[in-house]
Amino acid sequence: QVQLVESGGGLVQAGGSLRLSCAASGGTFSSYTMGWIRQAPGKEREFVAAIGGGMTRYADSVKGRFTISRDNAKNTVYLQMNSLKPEDTAIYYCAADRLRFSVRPDSYNHWGQGTQVTVSS
Repeated sequence: QVQLVESGGGLVQAGGSLRLSCAASGGTFSSYTMGWIRQAPGKEREFVAAIGGGMTRYADSVKGRFTISRDNAKNTVYLQMNSLKPEDTAIYYCAADRLRFSVRPDSYNHWGQGTQVTVSS
């Protein structure tokens, strides 16, 4: 059973940058697809990015602005977020899936507690 802990959220002005981190423990980290999913107030969870098996995938809304990466030696996945927009404001969750590479939030079976990202205009 893998445990996930996110960090790095905060308040930033539009156009600014943040880097989220997600530290994993309790599982074979390198075998998991890792994803970032966000949820804005009053909205459904939205896929942001995933990395696993040599692949990466991004939502169209963040492509070219966000970069997902992982360090298997540190059991950590990152989300570098540049050129942030107010519509990026959400709780960002780190999630893990051992069985598949997916862009569907409901495919992930391990979740962190989330970290708040707020982008002011």
